[in-house]
Amino acid sequence: MSEDVTQEQTIPDPALASAVLEIESHVAEQGWDQPARLYALVETARIVTNEPELARVMGLDESSAEGSLTPVEQEPTGPERPLEQLLEEIAWPETVDGAAVALERLVLPPEVDEQIPEDPVEAGRFAREHPLRQEVRLVAGVTRSGSTYCALRMRAHDDAQSVVDGTSLVPGLIELLRSTFEDEEIQ
Repeated sequence: MSEDVTQEQTIPDPALASAVLEIESHVAEQGWDQPARLYALVETARIVTNEPELARVMGLDESSAEGSLTPVEQEPTGPERPLEQLLEEIAWPETVDGAAVALERLVLPPEVDEQIPEDPVEAGRFAREHPLRQEVRLVAGVTRSGSTYCALRMRAHDDAQSVVDGTSLVPGLIELLRSTFEDEEIQ
């Protein structure tokens, strides 16, 4: 059974993959050094049916609605609240079919993991000052049904052809996003 589950999780949901890559492209057009962004993902067909005027303004019609998700950017999270904290507090309504986040982070190669200080403030300073640091933009998305997809762009290789994508590039962020769809009664 675990083999089937593993294989199922690695097969990308085309609608989610398309939405994540659309978000990545949109954010990339606006450059680097941006705050974290949060998106609700809504079945495009639901927007076309329930919000025809909005669909018209967005250029959506029934043919574009089939099997796709539309990203709807949420209010900015602001620098005073870390995205991770915000995600721990979110519970999406049933009309939201998925969620995605776009954020920038510094990453270090695995060989320096042992050198990273335990204190979060010191760890941040260590990462910012380390000569092997890389700046990356991550976009991670999940659906209510459990599909996941991610895209990663390095600042050092800032072009669309260098975007790395897959179903589980940032497992911790994916789990945080999944938790926004958990039923509180089950917890």
